Amino acid sequence: MNVKKIILLGSTLILIFAIMLVVFLKKNTKVIAKPQIESSVSIAALLSKAKDLESKGDTAGVKGVYQKLVEDFPNSSEVMHWLKKIENINIKSLFSNAPDARSTLYEIKPGDTLSKIAREFNTTTDLIKKSNNLKDDKIIPGRKIKVWTKPFSMLVYKSQNILILKSDGEIMKTYIVSTGKGNSTPVGTFKITSKLENPTWFRDGSAVPPESPENILGTRWLGINLPSYGIHGTTEPQSLGQQATQGCVRMSNADVEELYAIVPMGSEVVIVD
Repeated sequence: MNVKKIILLGSTLILIFAIMLVVFLKKNTKVIAKPQIESSVSIAALLSKAKDLESKGDTAGVKGVYQKLVEDFPNSSEVMHWLKKIENINIKSLFSNAPDARSTLYEIKPGDTLSKIAREFNTTTDLIKKSNNLKDDKIIPGRKIKVWTKPFSMLVYKSQNILILKSDGEIMKTYIVSTGKGNSTPVGTFKITSKLENPTWFRDGSAVPPESPENILGTRWLGINLPSYGIHGTTEPQSLGQQATQGCVRMSNADVEELYAIVPMGSEVVIVD
């Protein structure tokens, strides 16, 4: 499959997800019919407001405007673009030290370590470092750092080959993945029970080292509480968006590295058809 086809497939899958979300919003939002001209003017006014808020650095305000656009105009051809705007704002907020209602400003105490703080707030050291632009594990007592406090969860749609990252119920980002051939990925509610960087792949009783081109696990492994199953990277990115694995959930290496940095041990993974 060439690059052009992969991009087309990815765009199609995201569009399908956007349509699913729009249908949900329509069913759960009271919509009052408006003349088309009024709708167009309202959309233009909201987009102008978003642009003005963005110039002022009001990220929360910009996000609120795009959420209103999605809720008020679910039939717009731009709804997928607005949804991606919201996701991009969420991830940018997650990885920045800007104040957020879903985080706390923690003052480092003598004897603290990043791992200790991460355990206390059920987050990851990687996320703390990314959020505070820390280059290493060194921290200074008295300094205040941003720590994410809301739980993360993942929802995998096998039929759409997408993984949705949520925090406290809110969609943070949608990833294109591969699931099992013949619908073999198990459904159910699971937990992340192991995390490995550059994992070794055990195949037919033999170990395939991380550096081997035959190791299909990619750069990260997030195992669930079902033996031999998990979320991992890939050496075959051309398979993303298809049912192509032996049952695991496969992501691009860049995406799985991002997810690995965000979700702590014990995070919920729900897999549905």
